[in-house]
Amino acid sequence: MNISSYIEIINSAIVSAAHPPAPDPAQFKPTSVMALFLFNREPALLFIQKADREGYAWRNQMAFPGGHVEQTDASAKQAAFRELYEETGILSENVQYIGSLGHFQTLKNRDIQAFTGIWNQKDDIVFETEEISRVLEIPFETLLKTHRKNGYAGHRPGVKELTYPYEDVVIWGVTAQIVHHLIEVVGDI
Repeated sequence: MNISSYIEIINSAIVSAAHPPAPDPAQFKPTSVMALFLFNREPALLFIQKADREGYAWRNQMAFPGGHVEQTDASAKQAAFRELYEETGILSENVQYIGSLGHFQTLKNRDIQAFTGIWNQKDDIVFETEEISRVLEIPFETLLKTHRKNGYAGHRPGVKELTYPYEDVVIWGVTAQIVHHLIEVVGDI
């Protein structure tokens, strides 16, 4: 399949799907992330691994680029693009925006609105090593195989059981919930 066919399938699936709604805003602090697809030969998703720093709340965790919605951000979407640039150096004009994947809540009262798009790979990835240890491209097919093998298709296990291991890392927590939802929506591409 060619890249434009993959993009059409992904775009159509995400735009037409139902996504988790926003919770009561009084109970959660708003956060945004950007789940980016990229294509070399096959579709992949871009992840960051948080820095391995003693005392760092997100030490070694896998995540999509993102962060808190600031008062200066015009919207959650704008916050996601700002954080994407701050964390990876990827410019918004190099992302074909698709839409929101909905809202996902953490155990620490954060509401994460996940957005998605397709990165054209025209930027050089740059990041601060105090916050991020590395950026990984994980093949979508690898995540899909784990999804099927672990019996996640059609239902979502509890937060502690839902994991997506890849090489020497494990995607878990709210990031795994977003991956789960994205796989359920997009399916076998």
